[in-house]
Amino acid sequence: MEDNELIYRIGLTLIPGVGDVLGKKLVTICGSAGAVFREPRRHLKKMTRVGELLAQAVGNKDILLQAEKEIAFIDRYHISPLYFLDPGYPQRLRHCFDGPVMLFYKGNCDLNATRVLGIVGTRNATDYGKTVTRDLVSGLVSQQVLIVSGLAYGIDSHAHRYALDFGLNTVGVLGHGLDMVYPWMHRPLAEKMVTQGGLVTEFMSGTKPDRTNFPKRNRIIAGLADATVVVEAGKKGGALITADIANSYNRDVFAVPGRVNDPFSEGTNYLIRTNRASLIQKAEDIEYLMGWKEGAAVQPPVQRRFFVEMTPEEEKIVALLQEKGQLGIDEICFLTENLMSKVSAALLNLEFEGVVKCLPGKLYELI
Repeated sequence: MEDNELIYRIGLTLIPGVGDVLGKKLVTICGSAGAVFREPRRHLKKMTRVGELLAQAVGNKDILLQAEKEIAFIDRYHISPLYFLDPGYPQRLRHCFDGPVMLFYKGNCDLNATRVLGIVGTRNATDYGKTVTRDLVSGLVSQQVLIVSGLAYGIDSHAHRYALDFGLNTVGVLGHGLDMVYPWMHRPLAEKMVTQGGLVTEFMSGTKPDRTNFPKRNRIIAGLADATVVVEAGKKGGALITADIANSYNRDVFAVPGRVNDPFSEGTNYLIRTNRASLIQKAEDIEYLMGWKEGAAVQPPVQRRFFVEMTPEEEKIVALLQEKGQLGIDEICFLTENLMSKVSAALLNLEFEGVVKCLPGKLYELI
């Protein structure tokens, strides 16, 4: 790819009023990032919402000059620019409607690894949270899972450290440019991660770790991973935001329960109580729920136990799955005209009875 096209790709992200969703739409309409800048201004002005801004931006040389400076930076520090249509761009993130147009990546691992798990939590990690994080990471070594988190204080940094300790690749998603590390105390950790995983961000060099950047960072964590685990979380904070975003992407969300009077387990208990996350206690729970152990050992076939007593709700679900094959829980709720709480309880009982199994992406099918 010529540097000229990369200039336009980066420049597209610098146009005022053009976010990731609109930016990708413009590329679809015009054919490429460069074509957006070469489009006649009179045509751009006719586009809804930001037509006038677009027309002004394509004639603004400062935008492309800034993009040129960024290319010099990424060349100097051996950073990989990942455009949303590039083969190396994370495929899981590409499936998210608001995935970044551009990512900047420094590291040595495959962002499209077979199994990717996000682990997030409170900055005020307790000994309990640290122990659980270590046990989860160590228990997934045989699966060679890529661990993704946000390089923040607390659970995030411990997830990264344990991944490094146990020989797993780990990627930190930053809320600022790659010209710095925040918090600065994590610089040695970040430097080691670059040799056993990497650092990724959508922000250009010079971008400070402003508060508004971190919710955007959280969506990348959720989008990169097959599933997100919340180890400890208060009733507010980035971990719960990440869990909500993961749910909106129809990704699996798991949470570790804690004591009812522990403020740093209030968020995880809430996620479980409101069916926003599945309860897990150990790495084996993740392996089972994600179906990651299916290829490791051949299990004896489980006979469909349709002779067990089933409630009317369970009978409806079984009949639907016989007809449709695989269904998500939202589809089951819609087709059975039942509340999420009732459907979740029915599915859990059917799992215990060996009638259905849960697949990645919160899909269910008959065993």
